Amino acid sequence: MGVRRAVEMALDAPGIHAKPIYTLGPLIHNPQVLSLFEEKGIRVINDIPEKGEGTVIIRAHGVPPERKEALKAAGFNVIDATCPRVIRVQTIIRVHARKGYDVIILGDENHPEVIGLLGHTTPGKGHVAANLAQLREIPAFDKAIIVAQTTQNTLAYEQIKDWAGTHHPQYKIFETICGSTEKRQGEVRSLAQNMDAVVVVGGKSSGNTRRLSEIVRQAGKPAFHIETEADLASVAIGTPQNVGLTAGASTPNWIIRRVYRALEKIPLEHDNPLNRWTFSLQRFLLLTNLYVAFGAGCLSYTCLQLQNNHNPFPLIWISILYVLSMHILNHLTGKAEDRYNDPERAAFYEKNKPYLTTLAIVAGAAGLVAAFFTGTFPFIALIIMSAFGLSYNLRIFPRGEKENKRYSRLRDISGSKTILIALAWGTVTALLPGLADPHGFSSRSLLVFAWSTAVVFSRTAFFDILDMQGDRIVGKETIAILLGEKRSIRLLKAISIGMVVLSAGASAAQIVPSLGYALILCPVFIYGILFIHENGYMLPGTRMEFLAETVFVVSGLTTLIWSTVI
Repeated sequence: MGVRRAVEMALDAPGIHAKPIYTLGPLIHNPQVLSLFEEKGIRVINDIPEKGEGTVIIRAHGVPPERKEALKAAGFNVIDATCPRVIRVQTIIRVHARKGYDVIILGDENHPEVIGLLGHTTPGKGHVAANLAQLREIPAFDKAIIVAQTTQNTLAYEQIKDWAGTHHPQYKIFETICGSTEKRQGEVRSLAQNMDAVVVVGGKSSGNTRRLSEIVRQAGKPAFHIETEADLASVAIGTPQNVGLTAGASTPNWIIRRVYRALEKIPLEHDNPLNRWTFSLQRFLLLTNLYVAFGAGCLSYTCLQLQNNHNPFPLIWISILYVLSMHILNHLTGKAEDRYNDPERAAFYEKNKPYLTTLAIVAGAAGLVAAFFTGTFPFIALIIMSAFGLSYNLRIFPRGEKENKRYSRLRDISGSKTILIALAWGTVTALLPGLADPHGFSSRSLLVFAWSTAVVFSRTAFFDILDMQGDRIVGKETIAILLGEKRSIRLLKAISIGMVVLSAGASAAQIVPSLGYALILCPVFIYGILFIHENGYMLPGTRMEFLAETVFVVSGLTTLIWSTVI
């Protein structure tokens, strides 16, 4: 939490606070994130000048109070990104220091957090011990407190608490190890017992990441400490049956996802050809958007059956072609976030740009031709939708004054991506059939539109949850970023329940065929994906993405079975 908070404060700073933007020392112990800050013009200063201008962000580890005051005296605007858990320890130390207590800190003497904590002690009354042996060398005090660096080893601290309770019962001992750190270390111990090897992702200078590696080795299992997926090539993982994956507190999700994507390919090198071929096909279908386009056709087929349309094929092809064209073009014009969320996709689009551009144009043109022969209203509607889709990532409004610059593109509107995609899919799969109906547009089409839009919104918002960090880095404010992960998941669960009520209720009222009852399977499928994600049963990668896109195929197969049986 503290690391994520500090990173988000730094990423938001250029648009809010006075420039130039600095951090006092490295904000966190992760070189990839620090490189990202440099790209965004956020520089590191280690020494405080007599005079300065702009904004300085206090690192997540905290600093001694006098350093913070010196920054203000120099004229900087100071933003304190100290982790709230660290602030709590600072407060404990400060309160007891005023009462004359000596302070003993279990931690690494040269770690920035420990240096900051010492700044809150009374001069001469702050002491640091890295382990029990060093603690024994510290003189006894009439009154003292013992605290731990928030990322310390929990087992080591338990030993120290036991020793102090026996030899110095007058000491006050505080539980200051971060709950996330304690939970992560416990999970890694459990993980190591059931794995043949564990990959630990994080900066080489990150103390808490190194401790995770130590815990794995103490369990008698190989630990591979890497910073990025590129480091996997230099470590001898071999071919273990089960590989665990964990990461230090300062490792961003987008790095973990990239490592996982690389790890899930390793077993395929030694697997049977069928499994290799299946995985490669899944990845190809996802990269080219052919699978999502096929899903659009399945969803369109479902919506047509719900509306009792007996001539589905032209409209199904319009949905397939439109979705294929728009998704390819939006990936071609919006590759910045893919650099973090899916670098393999970014590289694929860069390498195959001419072919993908041609495919998108041909598919879009073919969709418009099909719509033209379907009817005037569907053709006009598809032209309007295509214009919106093409302009989403393009700068269509002139740059005005400073306050209006952020709204020069449709994508700059907060939450627009998820909503516009859902509305576009709902229109092409549900409303176009209603517009093409020679008997006129009916209220049933609106109900089907609402159901289809909800399915697509749930799928797209789920991907937004997976891509939160990458989207935030490039300044894209999705629904997930606006609401936060937990609220977004709660919203999607509520929508799933609403979809059950809508489809079952519409069938009960005979507004749509009995197919509505069978389609309860779709929101149940979505709810299942959310459950899998929340409980960590499957990490974001090719298999998770393929599973999420399969919700549309589920709707099509359900409809096909229903139409065959009924």
